[in-house]
Amino acid sequence: MTDATSQIKETISASDVVLFMKGTKEMPQCGFSSRVAGVLNYMGVPYSDVNVLADEAIRQGIKDFSDWPTIPQLYVKGEFVGGCDIITEMTLSGELDTLFEENGVTFDKEAADKIREANG
Repeated sequence: MTDATSQIKETISASDVVLFMKGTKEMPQCGFSSRVAGVLNYMGVPYSDVNVLADEAIRQGIKDFSDWPTIPQLYVKGEFVGGCDIITEMTLSGELDTLFEENGVTFDKEAADKIREANG
């Protein structure tokens, strides 16, 4: 197991929700990362962000770890959920709410409903 893999496993087990992204939740550095961080921020989800631009080993390591070629990547309770398109679809369908509820992750249900209203 590589150092990057160990670090990734440690990170996703230390927080209920982790977003591997380009940039930070306060300052995303790509549109896809910005969209996912924006959804989580708006919904008030407590999450850890990992800036893959700060560490090339993590940037490649997370792609290998999940067998998913793109960033961002969202993990809930240690499980890979998906990237930007999947998170967007899950948000609009209500599946993300269900996932958070089933895993005891706090979020603002009203905010989630507002996202759906605005995009409906």
